[in-house]
Amino acid sequence: MPYRADGFPPSHESFQINNNAMNARTLCPRLGWMAAAWVITLTLMACSDAPDDASASAPSESITAASAPASAASAAAPVATRPVSYHAARYDPIHFKPAIEQASDQQCLACHAEVLQPAVRKTSIAGVAAADAKAWYQALSTYQGAQDTFHRRHLETPLARQLMRMKCNTCHQGNDPRDEAPGTSASFTGQQTLRKMVSAESMCLRCHGTMNWPVMTLPEPWPKIKDSFQNNCLMCHTVFRTNRHQVNYLNAEAIEEAAAKPNGGDVCYGCHGGRAWYRINFPYPRHPWPGMDTSTTPDWAKDRPTESEIRFLIATTTGDEKK
Repeated sequence: MPYRADGFPPSHESFQINNNAMNARTLCPRLGWMAAAWVITLTLMACSDAPDDASASAPSESITAASAPASAASAAAPVATRPVSYHAARYDPIHFKPAIEQASDQQCLACHAEVLQPAVRKTSIAGVAAADAKAWYQALSTYQGAQDTFHRRHLETPLARQLMRMKCNTCHQGNDPRDEAPGTSASFTGQQTLRKMVSAESMCLRCHGTMNWPVMTLPEPWPKIKDSFQNNCLMCHTVFRTNRHQVNYLNAEAIEEAAAKPNGGDVCYGCHGGRAWYRINFPYPRHPWPGMDTSTTPDWAKDRPTESEIRFLIATTTGDEKK
């Protein structure tokens, strides 16, 4: 406690005055810095959310070029324009139905181009070099080349370009960025799957489920008996379920050609059990085929649809009639 010049302790009033003065000298610089920090933060937030004249009046040159329709089918797709902020971009109509159903890959990649960049780690976290190890998807003979990223394996690799015709909105049908959970608000549209950007049960399972070999009346799983069938699925499937792969995300003709080659069963098995992520199988539609016995329906097929989803149907034009 500070003492007066005469050696006696200060009175309560003088001590309080001195104490207040000391606190003021300590707090004022701190409050000044805090106020300045708040002003700078608010200014930056206002600048980031306010569109500049160029971005508000006209779309970005690069995005406009990327958004140019590649075909007549994509001509009606919404045009990608530069959003005024990141938050506005998350809620852009292109991320929701119905706009996302007409979105082109060019529009998606205008903001998400990084998904097609080759960015596989050269060394795993455990220290194993990628060149010295095989990923699970490299175990099948149909995959050629080094390890690659998830999106590139579905869009850019040689096998994907040969057998698939997938697009961004083949899998991505929109999600609610607020909490990515279904049924949490009055605006819920029934599109979202909990914490997922894609509905795994309705999309991924198509090519990453197990092979339903008991329904196919096979004695054992395909890897154990494929040699007895000469690793050739067409030994049976030239007669049964011949109406297949007629969807817009697959190249049906290329699949049939690959399956007819020696060891073509590996091509079929790749998407029918060979790259299974799940322990269940997908209930494929049971399309009628020439010579199909329509007098009875097997128990396992009684609840199966007989047509693919509308959005996967291949649009063909015959004269003035569109199917």
